[in-house]
Amino acid sequence: MGYKSDIEIAREAKKQPIQEIGAKLGIPAEDLLPYGHDKAKVSEAFIKGLAGRENGKLILVTAINPTPAGEGKTTTTVGLGDGLNRIGKKAAICIREASLGPCFGMKGGAAGGGYAQVVPMEEMNLHFTGDFHAITSAHNLLSAMIDNHIYWGNELEIDIRRVAWRRVVDMNDRALRQITASLGGVANGFPREAGFDITVASEVMACLCLADDLADLQKRLGDIIVAYRRDRSPVYCRDLKADGAMTVLLKDAMQPNLVQTLENNPAFVHGGPFANIAHGCNSVIATKTALKLADYVVTEAGFGADLGAEKFMNIKCRKAGLAPSAVVVVATVRAMKMNGGVAKADLGAENVEAVKKGCPNLGRHIENVKSFGVPVVVAINHFVTDTDAEVQAVKDYVASMGSEAILCQHWAKGSEGTEELATRVAQIADADMANFAPLYPDEMGLFDKIETIAKRIYRADEVLADKKIRDQLRQWEDQGYGHLPVCMAKTQYSFSTDPNLRGAPTGHSVPVREVRLSAGAGFIVVICGEIMTMPGLPRVPSAEQIMLNADGQIEGLF
Repeated sequence: MGYKSDIEIAREAKKQPIQEIGAKLGIPAEDLLPYGHDKAKVSEAFIKGLAGRENGKLILVTAINPTPAGEGKTTTTVGLGDGLNRIGKKAAICIREASLGPCFGMKGGAAGGGYAQVVPMEEMNLHFTGDFHAITSAHNLLSAMIDNHIYWGNELEIDIRRVAWRRVVDMNDRALRQITASLGGVANGFPREAGFDITVASEVMACLCLADDLADLQKRLGDIIVAYRRDRSPVYCRDLKADGAMTVLLKDAMQPNLVQTLENNPAFVHGGPFANIAHGCNSVIATKTALKLADYVVTEAGFGADLGAEKFMNIKCRKAGLAPSAVVVVATVRAMKMNGGVAKADLGAENVEAVKKGCPNLGRHIENVKSFGVPVVVAINHFVTDTDAEVQAVKDYVASMGSEAILCQHWAKGSEGTEELATRVAQIADADMANFAPLYPDEMGLFDKIETIAKRIYRADEVLADKKIRDQLRQWEDQGYGHLPVCMAKTQYSFSTDPNLRGAPTGHSVPVREVRLSAGAGFIVVICGEIMTMPGLPRVPSAEQIMLNADGQIEGLF
């Protein structure tokens, strides 16, 4: 077909100096802290000065449950942002930073694709401005200070069987999930069981992404519960006096990163909690800054709307006082066919019946998002193999659900391919049709919150949780944490907790394996089914294909 790869397109980008991108949003050059020529952080002083300004309109891009066929949610987020700028609107996009783990594991990069990309693509998928390294360091500083405190006499009387704070690394490494620490005798401390999560699952990541400023960040870090005493009373990060040093390590990481799309439109790329095991949205500070500087802000939430959008609404918007004006649900004809039972190898052949059979997955996401009181548009991310009849089948189905589906060709055409979507989204946002409300009130009990999501979003019959888990939730309620929202850790591939159950299943149960209190971030993590907070690498990791070519360019990252 002669199509260029994403990396070839990204290399040909005509990038503007980052100061020019900042100028489009009215950010003076002296308030940009440059990292090279094409990346910069926005200064804290400048952000503080925006407080009195009116907010622009917030538009969320979410998707159906991901399939191996690929949906293109980030690509659509970028395409819609470019499209809004193309039709004369002042728009910015807000996306998450990429984690090295999945980059070298399975997913590849996370900066869009085709002619709807954010650049510099290589740096964004590697070390970028060092934010994730800072989060890893701050997290592990606290880990080191806990074991050091125990070593030097344990004044806080930490029960070493009840240390809740694990360690993190930004790599998929299953060997570190469960480890024994402090082996090797007296000089190395007291042996105990420990383990690693991936950096994006760290509570420090969640604190950074939900904090309003450095003072709020330090308060949240101080609120983290790191361990319990024998009488089950909590030991906080601030008890170990670690919150100050952790904040120092995160001082620069707290400032949003500004980059650009291929069409030289502004993009904030900041924060990156996973959506299946954490809350899956970019930072509140980046979103709020963008809303003060642009008339329309397009942001994304990870994976399908059952995870990313639910957490965006119930956690991020609730905590930050935000309300989306419109939601775009991304779907592809190929994914509809997979949900309709077609194997990946057969997706190229026209199969209108399979498209129709797979549409209920999309339908349920539309219903769910509407239940938050927000208008929904479906973006059909176009693939070359899609036929007119297949696209029409999706459009007809979505119309029957009381929404509309718009074909988008941003991957091949950039903003020209999203003009129709951008025009419609702007109309909906300007009409102020949204009547946003989270799914449950703060005062609802913790187990009831879990049940509400399981029944109303996943359409499960019941939540299975043994007495130990219910007792733990009640204990947290007694300790004053009952008002917190819940963050469901669940497979992204299905509405159920079975990754192989495609479509729109009903009659299933949601088993809760473990609950974790993130008192600093301000939510309860509910681990359902076989979900891992430290992923492993696949049999053939992407890392095997990633290398420098003879010209010193990176190959295989995308």
